Amino acid sequence: MSQQKFSDNLKLGLNYHRGYNLPEYSSFLLKINSPIQSLDLTISKETTGNTAWEQLFNYPEYGLSLFYSSLGNSKVFGKELALTYFFKICLFERDKFKLYNRIGIGLSYVSKRFDLETNPSNIAVGSHLNIHFNAQFGGAYKLSEKVNLNAGLSFDHLSNANTSEPNIGMNSLTAFAGLSYYLGKKTERKVMELPKHQPKNSLYVFGSIGGKHLRSLSDEYFLTNSFSLEYEREFRHIFYFGAGVDVFYDSSVPSFLEQDRTSFKTQDYFQTGVHLSQTLRYNRFSLSLQQGVYVGLINKVEDKVMYNRGIIEYCLSDLISVRLAMKSHLHILDYPEIGIGIKLK
Repeated sequence: MSQQKFSDNLKLGLNYHRGYNLPEYSSFLLKINSPIQSLDLTISKETTGNTAWEQLFNYPEYGLSLFYSSLGNSKVFGKELALTYFFKICLFERDKFKLYNRIGIGLSYVSKRFDLETNPSNIAVGSHLNIHFNAQFGGAYKLSEKVNLNAGLSFDHLSNANTSEPNIGMNSLTAFAGLSYYLGKKTERKVMELPKHQPKNSLYVFGSIGGKHLRSLSDEYFLTNSFSLEYEREFRHIFYFGAGVDVFYDSSVPSFLEQDRTSFKTQDYFQTGVHLSQTLRYNRFSLSLQQGVYVGLINKVEDKVMYNRGIIEYCLSDLISVRLAMKSHLHILDYPEIGIGIKLK
């Protein structure tokens, strides 16, 4: 048997994107004077079925993307340079053609940000450093043993997770096309018998800490905390559904209520709620979406009935996990938080 090299199944890709901004507010369109143009340089590795997880996800691909983009108005918004980690799943494959979905997240640097004196027109981005999220739906066609032609649609979002104001963020939808090249040889995929699925029930407790700014261009930063008890049931090897209860602490509440000339009580620091969750798991990593409803102690700042969370989680062991979460009220981001969880059952 020949020994595999690191370059085996390793690909280098380059895609060109062109499209438009997707503004959250119609007034944002007044600042846009050019289409979005981007270059996406990637290096990625195709899996070959060394684990059951690789087969369950139809031999996924993972890698890094170096993304350079215009933002619709170079004088106001500048340019963006982002480095993201991505995970690509094959949805359909036949002969030389396949369809795929790619999800990526990372950090980006934006060359121009809001400044009350020098750049007051930039109402979207309040900091140079931001979080960049990317979702792609595309197709690949095999031109030769080494070269693939790629094309599809891409959605990109950048914002600073409410760590600085303003934080409307920027969204874009682009069409892309490009080529990818295998740096090494493409090896055969392995096939193994997958373990029979046995549904499992689990119970977790999570504690998290975060922070937020006032939405008034203030430099003051406020501490947030949350405590969650979550029940989860495994319905498939990779899909989990769950429910839980949450307790939130937000130290910014008195300042927000003072701006609105609303009286404050000590209990207003806290909010309580219940949530449902859907989780997609790959080995030790998982991605969850939660939809919650405030019950008991309501959120007097946002005056919303529902809240949401997007969560990326990593299991350090069978009992302990860490996660990064984004709490929001529909499309309005509230704050990011990091947490640690313990499996009780």
